[in-house]
Amino acid sequence: MQKKNNKSSYFHDVIKKFLAHRLAMLGAIILLIEILCVVFLPVFMELDPYSMDYAAFGVAPSAEHILGCDDVGRDLFARLIYGGRVSLMVGICSAIVSLVIGVPLGLIAGYFRGWVETIIMRCADIFMSFPSMILILVLASVLGQSLITVTLVIGFLGWTEFARLIYASVLSIREKDYVESAKAIGTKNIPILLRYVLPNSLAPVIISFTFRTAQAIITESSLSFLGLGVQPPEASWGNILYYAQSISVLSSKLYMWVPAGILLVLTVLSINFIGDGIRDALDTKMKV
Repeated sequence: MQKKNNKSSYFHDVIKKFLAHRLAMLGAIILLIEILCVVFLPVFMELDPYSMDYAAFGVAPSAEHILGCDDVGRDLFARLIYGGRVSLMVGICSAIVSLVIGVPLGLIAGYFRGWVETIIMRCADIFMSFPSMILILVLASVLGQSLITVTLVIGFLGWTEFARLIYASVLSIREKDYVESAKAIGTKNIPILLRYVLPNSLAPVIISFTFRTAQAIITESSLSFLGLGVQPPEASWGNILYYAQSISVLSSKLYMWVPAGILLVLTVLSINFIGDGIRDALDTKMKV
């Protein structure tokens, strides 16, 4: 009973610290508003990012088209909202892919040590020795540039961050008294990993997940800006920014790319603020 009360008190303190973190709350509010907009606005406003208005090629913002149209007559506001849905989905899903691959590998390497540790950590070193953007560009070119491919490639190449984080935590946790006691009474390795090691090594992984999500959104936008990410007519903030490569658009048609750029910056900052808030909330030395 005392143990449950201690856990309840700890989680209460974590939530209290997070709610007291002003930048984290600001980031959470902005991100929540964005999610609500990209989920519900297409339904309520009947937005269509694919249909073309042949009388509105590259027109400026108006009552009919809030943010104007692109050079083939597609409504930029509709594409901005749908692009936010795509960019957020790529960021979150690719971070989940990285987490699912990296956490088990890091657990195995840190707990079992020996030749398993050598193989896994040397593979991580090899992955980290390549410039990630160049490797992503190559894989995206070879495997194709669909939404699913881009998400999987970004996620697959990000597993080393989680593996190394949890590996470092497990190296110290495996020597703790409660782990040694579990071994002494005959508890098998898998239950020890799931009950004692994993729960006590997740804090840095949770923090890293937020930063990895922001990083993945930037990576997808960079790929799309270069023409190797999410391909039109599918919308993403990155391929909306693609129009900024033209000097005439960059200087005289700000409505084509500035909104996407602002939302991209706001989203990445918000996710990073949330990550900072989680990090401070999980730090036992921090006071409210």
